[in-house]
Amino acid sequence: MNTDAPIAPGSEPPARSATMRASVARRYGTADVLTVEEVPVPTAGKKEVLVRVEASSLNALDWHFLTGTPYPLRLMSGLRRPKRIVRGADVAGTVVAVGAKVTRFQPGDEVFGECDAGGGCAPFMVVNEEHVVAKPPGVGFDVAGATPVAGLTAVQGLRNKAQLQPGEQVLINGAAGGVGTFAVQVAKAMGATVTAVCSTRNVEMVRSAGADEVIDYTVDDFVDGGRRFDVMMDNVGNRTPAECLSVLNPGARYLAVSGPKENPWIDPIPHLARTALKFLRADATFLQYTAKPNHDDLTYLGQLLSDGHLVPVVDRVVGLEGVADGLAEIGTGHAKAKIVVMPHR
Repeated sequence: MNTDAPIAPGSEPPARSATMRASVARRYGTADVLTVEEVPVPTAGKKEVLVRVEASSLNALDWHFLTGTPYPLRLMSGLRRPKRIVRGADVAGTVVAVGAKVTRFQPGDEVFGECDAGGGCAPFMVVNEEHVVAKPPGVGFDVAGATPVAGLTAVQGLRNKAQLQPGEQVLINGAAGGVGTFAVQVAKAMGATVTAVCSTRNVEMVRSAGADEVIDYTVDDFVDGGRRFDVMMDNVGNRTPAECLSVLNPGARYLAVSGPKENPWIDPIPHLARTALKFLRADATFLQYTAKPNHDDLTYLGQLLSDGHLVPVVDRVVGLEGVADGLAEIGTGHAKAKIVVMPHR
């Protein structure tokens, strides 16, 4: 069966015996364990939909599942080897089959969303119906596929956890990555004033995403600038708790999205623990969270995309053969913007 052939809305799903080319990791490791090979097309469970994937994208989440680190993650993903061998949590595409208990969707519906267990780096993917929503008309699959994981992280941090208010001052440390570029735009859409931190090569990109002020950390140090902020979103975790507190206003909120890679057993817990303890003795709130897909927040993202308030910053678009290089770049901690995967290329 040619799984790359266009599928019209309402057409029959792939046969149970069908196979597809996918980017696969059958063991934990770095990007060199990834291969492109034939695997069976998955079958939707009772509450799942089978989606023809038009676009996915790569995230730090995919790197953690690829490497199986921090090691406690393997309690969920598989102790000795990955339970799910195809990476790619983001998905945008067309529903081609639904499980027996699915009520939200039917074949032919265009959707986008997230399955953190992976599967997007393949022509077909199964995902829980609660973790996808209708793709807004006029929003491209590539745009929708670049959005879910990073967009949800930005929205759930700034809107849900920090409860960002119009007019507040926001500092985004690590503004050039996938989450950072979304966070700049989400904060601006919510009426905040945004100061973004990135390296020289990304200054113009981050400024074009909407940041009011961009600090090039190779030239200036945001700790020494004398500015104070109501919310700090830390995508890097490269500063001490005392340094972070020094730039926060009384009653400010510190959002810990990630920490430095100190130990594969407990990374990034040491940094987060020290920061949380320091904040207990300060007039600021420490907030750490893990973004999860849900209908309301995905719908909000879809509205931002539809209104033009959110435009994913895309570094490049790759096919399945480009997944390994993309995840290797993410593993360095210096990837910029989003790498979109179009598995039918």
